[in-house]
Amino acid sequence: MNVQSTSVMAPPPPRSIEEMRIPLVMMRDILLKTIFRKNVNLVSELAKAVCLPIQVTQELVDMARGQQLLEATGTLNANNGNEMGYQLTDAGKARALDALAQSEYFGAMPVPLSVYREQVERQSVRNLQISRQQLTDAMGHLVLPDSLLDHLGPAVSAGRSILMYGPPGNGKSSISNGIRDALGDKVYVPRAIEYAGQVITVYDPIVHSAAEEEVQDPTSLRRVTRYDMRYVRCERPTVITGGELSLDMLDLVYNPTARTYQAPLQLKSTGGIFIVDDLGRQKEPPQSIVNRWIVPLEESKDILALQSGEKFEVPFDTLVIFSTNFHPNEIFDQAALRRIFFKIKIDGPNQENFLKIFAMVAKKRNMALDEEALVHLLKVKYPTIDNVYANYQPIFLIDQMIAICDFEGIPYRMSKPLIDRAWANMFVKDEVIVK
Repeated sequence: MNVQSTSVMAPPPPRSIEEMRIPLVMMRDILLKTIFRKNVNLVSELAKAVCLPIQVTQELVDMARGQQLLEATGTLNANNGNEMGYQLTDAGKARALDALAQSEYFGAMPVPLSVYREQVERQSVRNLQISRQQLTDAMGHLVLPDSLLDHLGPAVSAGRSILMYGPPGNGKSSISNGIRDALGDKVYVPRAIEYAGQVITVYDPIVHSAAEEEVQDPTSLRRVTRYDMRYVRCERPTVITGGELSLDMLDLVYNPTARTYQAPLQLKSTGGIFIVDDLGRQKEPPQSIVNRWIVPLEESKDILALQSGEKFEVPFDTLVIFSTNFHPNEIFDQAALRRIFFKIKIDGPNQENFLKIFAMVAKKRNMALDEEALVHLLKVKYPTIDNVYANYQPIFLIDQMIAICDFEGIPYRMSKPLIDRAWANMFVKDEVIVK
């Protein structure tokens, strides 16, 4: 049975400052800093800047007025629905400058960590049920054996950790990307979260792809439900790291100038996928990297630390995919392997699938096939490497032949001489270089 993933429940917008669950002083100071930095004076503009409903923003404005930090300008703006304008008093400017000295953060009000946890549960990657058809469609550009989908499907639907291993060049990275495409639905990523009075920015346009907003039809009786604008509606995030991954990249990043924190990669990937590609190529040994994930993988929570040394828990709701060219027993002990829920070997294609990939790539590149040249490739060249096929090889060989044809000024058509010249570039001959 094909079970489609359901729509994620949107975070409801707060209806009052009590529902915000953030310290009043913190909210007031962010409001004052935003007015100071952005030079906005209308509640509608301010509401947009701090990503709150107008009525909640008005409550904060009224509170600041009561403390004589804001004052009405005494004029109505006819171009903006006769809104009353507001400006900082001298005491308000002094307070804004003092607050900026403590933290440069202004703009969108942060979401309390406790509230964010509730949204993470609503949009958990483990709530997804991926059907075989969804996975097949997402992998449609790849030639894969059916048995591989038999293993991948349950792994993705479970939302648990996956280790893909096997010889290089057989599409482990492409399969990881296909898994990402199969997820399909949207999640809500907070612009920033708050813990113990500290702001941690989460939304990152490099990692998160904002989804197009649904346009309201003024003639429709059914209105699109609004959501908390402190979040950005996004595709499920995907973080891909390779040999550059280091353990400190999994810690909170503190900006001493702005006095704010930036979420680590695994927190940014919440509700999506974290791909550790080329495991074994990092500075830290693979065992150390997996050890860092033991608590998150087993308990669905991660432990982060503030500059003060205070540690706290954040949700860990990420499908972690490890990809390596090494055999697992070479780089992990058995305790580490137990903690990775699914282990899937990605082998090279058999000859039949190799030819399918070759024909598919040739058609895409407008390279005419030649039976005599193909027989030469399969019967003369591949026996020299014990007929070991890899998914990257058709693309490599055809691109090599195209480059030669462009240089020689000849039509794109396979031939035995072209096969030989392309093959010569695919491997480096073992030899001693005399220095």
